[in-house]
Order: sequence, then structure tokens, then C-alpha cells
Amino acid sequence: MMNIAANTLRQTINKKFTVQQVRHLNLLEFQSKDLLQKYNVAIQKFKVLDNSSKDVEVLKQFECPEYVVKAQILAGGRGKGVFDNGFKGGVHITTKKDDVLSLSKKMIGNRLITKQTPKSGIMVKKVMVARSVNIVRETYLCILLDREHNGPVLIASPAGGVDIEAVAEETPEKIKTIPLNIDKPIPHETLVEVAKFLEFKGDTIETCAQEIQKLFDLFKAVDAVQIEINPLAETDKGEVISVDAKLNFDDNAQYRQKEIFAMDISEEEADPREVEAEKHNLNYVAMDGNIGCLVNGAGLAMATMDIIKLNGGEPANFLDVGGGVKEDQVLKAFEILTSDPKVKGILVNVFGGIVNCATIANGVVAASKKLSLNVPLVVRLEGTNVEEARKILQNSGLPIQTAADLDDAAQKAVAALN
Repeated sequence: MMNIAANTLRQTINKKFTVQQVRHLNLLEFQSKDLLQKYNVAIQKFKVLDNSSKDVEVLKQFECPEYVVKAQILAGGRGKGVFDNGFKGGVHITTKKDDVLSLSKKMIGNRLITKQTPKSGIMVKKVMVARSVNIVRETYLCILLDREHNGPVLIASPAGGVDIEAVAEETPEKIKTIPLNIDKPIPHETLVEVAKFLEFKGDTIETCAQEIQKLFDLFKAVDAVQIEINPLAETDKGEVISVDAKLNFDDNAQYRQKEIFAMDISEEEADPREVEAEKHNLNYVAMDGNIGCLVNGAGLAMATMDIIKLNGGEPANFLDVGGGVKEDQVLKAFEILTSDPKVKGILVNVFGGIVNCATIANGVVAASKKLSLNVPLVVRLEGTNVEEARKILQNSGLPIQTAADLDDAAQKAVAALN
């Protein structure tokens, strides 16, 4: 039941990106913890500060031996980030309650700049203060919807707190994937088997089993498409705690999850590139790589990112221009891509069904000229009016590399950076 081929797992993990890329509801860390707490999932005790007059009273009721103070933005790398006021670090640990207030005041109302944010950073409006716990071990647990299994699957690994894709690639034996029946609880024997695979011992086996079932109950109750816990940690007191959680929801369930969708963050707190993309009917999600991607369709975008990685590169983003894209949207897409300082090359991959390849080509040429593009550009077009599109690119006088197919395009994009 638990042994599914490693390539299936990799596909499942890659699908995780697709799930994230097509969902528009974004929750901050403390909001995700609120939901977990509502469904009795074990988490660290926490409070939220917002620089209001209530902060002092909130902290009076929160006694801890040690506090973790975390700026609340939707971006990774907070611990090593720098605020626009010069204050360093979006994550701090202290044993002094007075320090909690002073730290929060240096964060709230300022923009935090990390490796995943735009140059200007993202505004911090709230700070989460959590009880520090002594973690003995970190494991990984994820429940997500999977098309291949026509339902939810559970992904578990004893190697938590790290990049799960790296674990899947380097040590696939450390990952288990289990199809779940959405209409029934997870069988107890399966819960115990997973807990043992996660290397819990003694009483913590049953504790872990109960936590997994609670997470599955939450998954179904809130119409989630993904709940990722990394890490699911064991503490020195024998607790099993969901330390960090990422939740994604089915947009089609908004009508019955109004309370959750009302929690969506403001534009000021979001990545401005994602906000700008949405205004122009583009789907954009920033990632950590250096090859910017402009693609039409979520499935083709996923395949493009896969092949970039298979050829040794790293995608910098997901950007789906959709089926009715116009030239001005292509220009806006290039503006968004080039606003990311990590982007050192761009790969355009478009299959023209509804999309007219000539429209894409004209947009690419216009954007390259207007923005004085100074990074390598590889374009692969196929489909409607592709011959006209190729002539437009060839006659542009620009150093645009064209590709015969997706594999050729990925190889050229990666090679251009080496």
C-alpha cells in the first residue's frame, strides 16, 4: 500500500507547485496556525502583535521561558532578511518579554527584504510571537490532491525541515506516498505505520497517528488542496507539533469557506509582482531560481519548470499568460520578470492553440526593445501562425535564440547562463 515508485512521487511533488500556482488565497503563518488550532492540531502557543495599544495586554497574558518573534509576510528567508529601516532579521529569539515589544516595533510598519521578495521588500503589518520549543527531531508530512490518484495522497518523510524535493531526488527511500479515501478516516493501522516510518517511538507513535488524522480532518473540512507540515516535530517533552504549516485551498469552495477567504492578505502585504500580474490577468508566482519563465497554461508551465530542472537549471518563477493573451500583457509579463534581480535569463515557451504565436512574437520583440533587455532570451513557439511568428523573431534584429522543441529550449536557456 505504501510503496509507490519514486518517479510517481516526484510527479506528485511537482504537482504541488501547480496547486500553489493556480490558487489565489494567501494566508500568513499565524492565520494557518489559527486554522490548525481550531481543529485541535498541536501547535506552539502564539500571540499576534500589530503595534496597537492592545499589544502590552496581549503579552501580559503570554508567559514563556523563551519567545520566537517572527515578522508575518509571504516570503521565505525572513531570518536573514533586512528591513528598510536597517534592522536585521525577521525572526528573533529572546527570553525577555520587554524585548518582544521592542523587536516587534522595529518590524511592524517597515518593509522586510529577503531573497524571495522584490527589491523594495514587503510591508510587515503583524508579528507572531510563539512559544519556543526544544525540537528533538524534524519530520515532513503533506496531504494534497493528486490527479493521478483521483483524490488526496499523504506524503511522509523522516527527513523534515529541509527541501523535500532534494530528499525525493537524493534519498527516495526516505519518502512514502499513500493514497487516501476522502470519504473515510485514515485506517488506524496506516496511521501507526506512517508514524513508525517517521521514526516516532513509544507513546509518540500514537500521538503522531492522532495528529495525522486531525490534519486529514482539517484538509476535508476546509476544502484544502494542500496541507504541508514542515517540520512535524518531536519535542524534548514528547510532544508532536506542527511547527510550520502551508495551506492552499480550492477557489471553487469560496462560497462555503467565506470565513477563510475573508482572511486573505491585503495587496500591501503581498508580493507586488503577484499583485501587478493579477491586475493584468496573469498568474505569477516567484520562486528561487534564475531562469524566468513565460508560458501559456499551467500544465505546460509545470512541464517547462521540470525540464529546466532536469537540464541543471532552476526556474525563477511560474508565469502563465493564459489563452487570450494580448501584446500589452506580454510586455507586462516581461516587466514583471525583469523586476526580479535573480533573473539572469528568460525562457518563453508557448503552444499556440487559442493563442496566436504571432501575437506572442510581436509582444516579445516590443518588450525586448522597450526594456532594453540585457539577459539571454530563448523562445520556443509552436502552433497557430508559428511560421509568421518565427519570421517576426528572425527579422527583429535582436539576439533572440529560437528553439525547435521544449528540451532544446531548456538546454539553450541553461547553457546561456554557464
